[in-house]
Amino acid sequence: MKKIAVIGNADSVKGFRALGLDVFVADDKETAEKLIKTLADNDFSIIYITERLFSLCANEIHKFDERKEVAIIPIPGTFGNNGIGMSNVSRSVEKAVGSDILSND
Repeated sequence: MKKIAVIGNADSVKGFRALGLDVFVADDKETAEKLIKTLADNDFSIIYITERLFSLCANEIHKFDERKEVAIIPIPGTFGNNGIGMSNVSRSVEKAVGSDILSND
């Protein structure tokens, strides 16, 4: 059975446990990268990760871009929203439909 994980600092991810998601605390790049690899190889098909860690682990995360069975999705954390999540959504929509229909331009 495929599972959903959330990676981030404790304050950012603790509420997701109440939703039944598997929560993993990481405060640094090295811990987050190890978790990403482990989770992706152990039946986690969706991995939510705070935008701050997503930025720090971008090189590792891009290794999973071609793996259709694993989606790594940035979410805002307690440190705020830096726009990475929306940027990724816009890029995916543009790839799927041929133009950026979410742009305000």
